[in-house]
Amino acid sequence: MNDITSILWEVTQDMFWSSIAALGFSMLFNVPTRTLMGCVACGAIGHGSRTLAVEFGATIVSGSLIGAVIIGLMGYLFAKRWHAPATVFTISGSIPLVPGRIAYSAMLSLIQLSTADPKTGESLLIRASINGIQTMMILGVIAVGISAPTLFFERTRPIV
Repeated sequence: MNDITSILWEVTQDMFWSSIAALGFSMLFNVPTRTLMGCVACGAIGHGSRTLAVEFGATIVSGSLIGAVIIGLMGYLFAKRWHAPATVFTISGSIPLVPGRIAYSAMLSLIQLSTADPKTGESLLIRASINGIQTMMILGVIAVGISAPTLFFERTRPIV
């Protein structure tokens, strides 16, 4: 019981801070005021679902895909509800999913590599490569995840 309580507390805190980040970026991107709550909900629920998936054993990449698909679905539904483009909700909602710490670690390892001796250089290069690849994979699944619902649910008109 204590483990479930601590996981729920961590996810709740994560959702709170993610909603603040989504709200800040929504205001920075100057989205319409009537859509702010949808942007906040996308950021909180998307990042909270990633955290929950990681807590239950998923990798950060697959958890990010789950969170991005949820953001994409919510953005699609909110776009219909508020008569606004889905990107209003999905872009500001997906900002909290961007792997800033991992990308920072990759860049820091590359910078340290420039002054490292050969003994420590190999481990720095490996660390930079792993973090860089992981960053690119997360950014890729975010793009796929937020666009997938629109690709599946939008009806296409025949060209002819």
